[in-house]
Amino acid sequence: MTPVLLDCDPGHDDAIAIMLAAGDSAVDLLAITTVAGNQTLGKTTLNALRVCTLAGIRDVPVGAGCARPLTRPLRVAADVHGASGLDGPRFAEPTVRAVGEHAVDLVHRVLHEHPEPVTVVPTGPLTNIALLLTRYPGDAARIREIVLMGGSTERGNVGPYAEFNIFVDPEAAAIVFGSGVPVTMCGLNVTHQALVTPDVVARLEALGGELGPVCAELMTFFASTYRELWGFEAPPLHDPVAVARVIDPALVECVDAHVAIEVAGEHTRGATVVDLHGYLGHAPNAKVAVGLDVPRFWDRLVAALGRLNGRRGGG
Repeated sequence: MTPVLLDCDPGHDDAIAIMLAAGDSAVDLLAITTVAGNQTLGKTTLNALRVCTLAGIRDVPVGAGCARPLTRPLRVAADVHGASGLDGPRFAEPTVRAVGEHAVDLVHRVLHEHPEPVTVVPTGPLTNIALLLTRYPGDAARIREIVLMGGSTERGNVGPYAEFNIFVDPEAAAIVFGSGVPVTMCGLNVTHQALVTPDVVARLEALGGELGPVCAELMTFFASTYRELWGFEAPPLHDPVAVARVIDPALVECVDAHVAIEVAGEHTRGATVVDLHGYLGHAPNAKVAVGLDVPRFWDRLVAALGRLNGRRGGG
């Protein structure tokens, strides 16, 4: 099992990423931390607790982190994820509680308590991870790799070239990509291959129990906003792709490249400048995802949700 720390901003796709990480036997989920991004920190933390309560994830500490980017005002994605950040289904009051530690301190402690280096999977803005590497520079040696959802080799989704997670806190992204820690970037170019088609929604509904209907309803709401905003017939499920890369690297094809973060561009703030052909002469600083084994990705995800459902006595 790969020991994993999941840093997220739930968010519909983050919610599924949490359940995939908790339900797949290849992952040892050590902690879940939250950051402001898709919604404010209070809402993303509440949503993580809601998901953990729903899925029966009770032995994984949840810690709240940074409430705003390192240097900029926060921009949220209410147009995509709704006022709560997890609109659609009705959630019961969470019975899972957050720990008292700040997310950065929780990650620092877990990294040093665990006997082997840990894989960090950020699926939101990189504020918590950048602060960790700045406050505790020695922690870089305790991180096996950072496998993140963010960026793109092509166009963006919040600007012509900027993907949301990087756009919200480009300074944090620049710290992470420049840290020397091995980084794998799962960007829009690959996550747009993970489309939640009607067949996928039907597979989620067929799980039954506690999780099936809620997961299907989450995806139905997500589909409605993607259809309205971008004209997608089926929405892309971004964040679980990063978890899938950790579960089985063969699921996500990657190439080595140098990635720079645009922090000052008038029209390109938050762009990931991915030098796939070595034009700039810099050594690669990341593995960049370029392909997804779509059938096996969905099989693995549905199986993980089914495993969680079974633990709760459903499905």
